[in-house]
Amino acid sequence: MKLAIKGMTCASCVQRIEKALLAVPGVKSASVNLATDTATVDGNAGFNDLSAAVSAAGYELQTMQRQFTVKGMTCASCAGRVEKSLLHVPGVTSATVNLATEHVSITLLPATEDSALQQAVAAAGYELVPDQTAVNSGEAQSKQPFYRHDSWPVIGATVLTLPLVLPMVGLLFAADWMLPALWQWLLATPVQFYFGARFYKAAWQALKAKTGNMDLLVSIGTSAAYGLSLYLWYSFDGHHGGPHLYFESSAAVLTLVLLGKFLEKRAKQRTTDALKALENLKPTSATVWRDNKWQSIAAAELKQGDKVKVLPGGRIPADGVVTKGDSHVDEALISGESIPLHKTVADKVTGGAVNLDGVLEFDASAVGAESTLAKIIRLVEQAQGAKAPVQALVDKISSLFVPAVLLVAVVTLLAWGYLFNDWTQGILNAVAVLVIACPCALGLATPAAIMAGTGTAARHGILVKDALALEQATKIDYVVFDKTGTLTEGKPELMQVTALQGSDAELVALAYALSDNSEHPLAKAVVNYAQAQQIALTEASDFTLVAGKGVQASVGKRQLLLGSGNWMRELGLTLPSDQIRIQGASVSWLAEIKHQTTELIGLLCFADKAKPEAKTAVHQLQQNGIKVAMLTGDSKESANYIAKQLSLDNVQAEVLPQGKAQAVAAYQAQGFKVAMVGDGINDAPALAQADLGIAMASGTEVAVSAAAITLMRGNPQLVATALRLASATYRNIQQNLFWAFAFNTIGIPLAALGFLNPVIAGGAMAFSSVLVVSNALRLQRMSFK
Repeated sequence: MKLAIKGMTCASCVQRIEKALLAVPGVKSASVNLATDTATVDGNAGFNDLSAAVSAAGYELQTMQRQFTVKGMTCASCAGRVEKSLLHVPGVTSATVNLATEHVSITLLPATEDSALQQAVAAAGYELVPDQTAVNSGEAQSKQPFYRHDSWPVIGATVLTLPLVLPMVGLLFAADWMLPALWQWLLATPVQFYFGARFYKAAWQALKAKTGNMDLLVSIGTSAAYGLSLYLWYSFDGHHGGPHLYFESSAAVLTLVLLGKFLEKRAKQRTTDALKALENLKPTSATVWRDNKWQSIAAAELKQGDKVKVLPGGRIPADGVVTKGDSHVDEALISGESIPLHKTVADKVTGGAVNLDGVLEFDASAVGAESTLAKIIRLVEQAQGAKAPVQALVDKISSLFVPAVLLVAVVTLLAWGYLFNDWTQGILNAVAVLVIACPCALGLATPAAIMAGTGTAARHGILVKDALALEQATKIDYVVFDKTGTLTEGKPELMQVTALQGSDAELVALAYALSDNSEHPLAKAVVNYAQAQQIALTEASDFTLVAGKGVQASVGKRQLLLGSGNWMRELGLTLPSDQIRIQGASVSWLAEIKHQTTELIGLLCFADKAKPEAKTAVHQLQQNGIKVAMLTGDSKESANYIAKQLSLDNVQAEVLPQGKAQAVAAYQAQGFKVAMVGDGINDAPALAQADLGIAMASGTEVAVSAAAITLMRGNPQLVATALRLASATYRNIQQNLFWAFAFNTIGIPLAALGFLNPVIAGGAMAFSSVLVVSNALRLQRMSFK
């Protein structure tokens, strides 16, 4: 086995890793190559043991993710076998199959060959196709007439089966429409062996792999009914009318199963509508300035820094910053924002959005895989391919399902034959058992709901990282918001300037000098105010950021501090709070160090408004029985002012960044399941600590990466929407699993006892899969506003 190792720097690293690998049971030899950062291991040790040994030595085994399409799967047991076969390939660390999309996501070592993966899957009876090949193949197929590749088997089988089934309707009216045995055989045989050939092929592959699947059950069941009919026809003695045959049962079962698979496939395709809509946002061409002229190129050829032009009605081909022009842009399918956004110079634009009414020129800042749209698509694909924790139980049941059904069918046959001396009825009941047992519904129950739910979330501007986040969201009973930029606009304005020494203009000039190098929202407010007053900027030197407190710098010969009241009190200053005239203001104090003493120069008051949607967002959460709190590093006065406006259950102010994670942990210690909502770098520890991290994409990349759910708009109402959607999705999973289990736990005993004939059993089996997927699709029609 060849391993890629991260973190090696010298020859001693090589020795440590080789020593660690040789200590793993099953390793016969190990050789590490420092030049290529790889290790070659001979033996039968498992990857997890090797990885643990390398990690213990202080290094890391590198892995990568690959996506493939799997052809030939029909039920949950198929998905389980594909996963199992891949996990036996050296270098594969995990494999997750999504039956609904027929895709598999494989985590593997970089040196693992595709051919090894394909051989393993082929040995299990299936075909593994790299995703790009599958996509191209799918595009080629979609250009063919619909009937050629999808509905022809259903139509053909139905035409041949109807004459066989109509006599059953005639019996209701005491009419004898039964066809002669020869005609029944002529109609049933093409259905059995031509239109039903796909079941025999898949069943044979399963047998070769020494496993079972839905196709095996259908093949055995319909073959038994077809064979029984041939036997009764051959052994008929010519008395009492014609022989009682069951060709209509075998043909009708196959036709119903084909119809069910057809409807199931069409329904499954609808679960990926959201992902297809996002994929369709990718423009194919772009107009760029190259070689001193505007020219059209493929969007895939765009480079960071390119000057791009978008005409009215055109789709923006990459992320960027507007350098010229003025227009409205529709970002509805990306962020869920239905109102077009005005864009002008210095505004950011997002690839995939539609330019509506003006010409825009922008510099491309993120292209290809680094663009916002590409990241959204990856997140949606990741979520739709993930397994919910409950799926582990389903997988265990599915692995035992087919053998158990075959055993029940054999017991049914023997019981009717020996106990009631009715072998014909025993065969028919065994056929009904085989046919009604449908592991398809079990396999589709979870992925269909997850795909529909995460797709619907994406349309609302909510990106779910994985299926575990959906389950965690259903348990949340406490939501903790950051304040600035989350519940408030995040754009505080300087509302009061009060100099305690000198003039107000001098105070603003000094604060401007200290704020110009800071990214803090209050610093930006000072800069905006000073520029609006046309105050000249004085350069500051020795600039130092004091985390959670403020900034320190020298302006001329003066050593100045600008920061929070807590910092000033730590320095021994008494703050004249009676000078603050703005209710709930955030206050920054300017002080000067003189001869080892510190003196106050003045104060600056800032006001930050609550977002228009914030009060409704809090009310919606509280209506659902969820407590709402706010954490902020701002002053108590400012925090309490916003908390009172929004009727929050709890508020903690003047909290340092590391204190936010501790505050979340304190709520958890009280027994609450906590969701943290934030947008800044300082929120990342709290997002990671919470049971569910929710980040606003309008914030920093660090916050987004630490969160399980990302809101594409800075609207706090999306928090309640995300939690409701997660609950609806998880309920849908539970409903699907209930129906899938109910069909089998009720249907199989009824079939064994003779209460279901094979035709009704076949219809029920087909209906169960369609019901599960159709139930999942209800999520696409639900409103979460």
